[in-house]
Amino acid sequence: MTESTALPWPGNGPRPGVTDADLLARTAGGDTAAFSTLYDRISPWVYGLVRRVLRNPAQSEEVTQEVMIDIWRTASRFDAARGSAHSWILTIAHRRAVDRVRSEQAASDRTEMVGARNAEVDFDQVSDTVTTRLEAEQVRRCLGTLTELQRESITLAYYNGYTYLEVAHQLDAKLPTVKARMRDGLIRLRDCLGTSKGGTP
Repeated sequence: MTESTALPWPGNGPRPGVTDADLLARTAGGDTAAFSTLYDRISPWVYGLVRRVLRNPAQSEEVTQEVMIDIWRTASRFDAARGSAHSWILTIAHRRAVDRVRSEQAASDRTEMVGARNAEVDFDQVSDTVTTRLEAEQVRRCLGTLTELQRESITLAYYNGYTYLEVAHQLDAKLPTVKARMRDGLIRLRDCLGTSKGGTP
């Protein structure tokens, strides 16, 4: 798929009336232009929900980026028959935020209960904590497999919220080059994360 054919309307930009479901469908096919549009549209909602759960701004930003990576990796799982794209995305965001709360609470509880051999351990809570931390580590490891330009482009766009044009300015690179590298990097990142989990997402 080339940049010129990424979206079936002029300018590779969102046509009037394009829905979140449309963008998710194109994202599922690896269309980074559609994902970028979806990111700009939905990330403020995701951040707002996560912030209400976590309260901590830095952690909220981190979890928001994890959610958006989840959306990129799992867009094909969206089923319009079961609800709206907006609700589906915010459900993922809420689950991620709760996972983080559990992780932080579990760490705090372990610190307070050192030596308390008779304390009950909630297996599901510990399992969720381990899974969340492993996934975050996998994302960091997979980012390390990208080229420098791919990694910097993705970090600026999806971790700092820059547009394609702003990324190009930041890296002193041509806009088509940044778009191509970001598209290739996201595909490699999704493949790496799928392999890390022992299968295709």
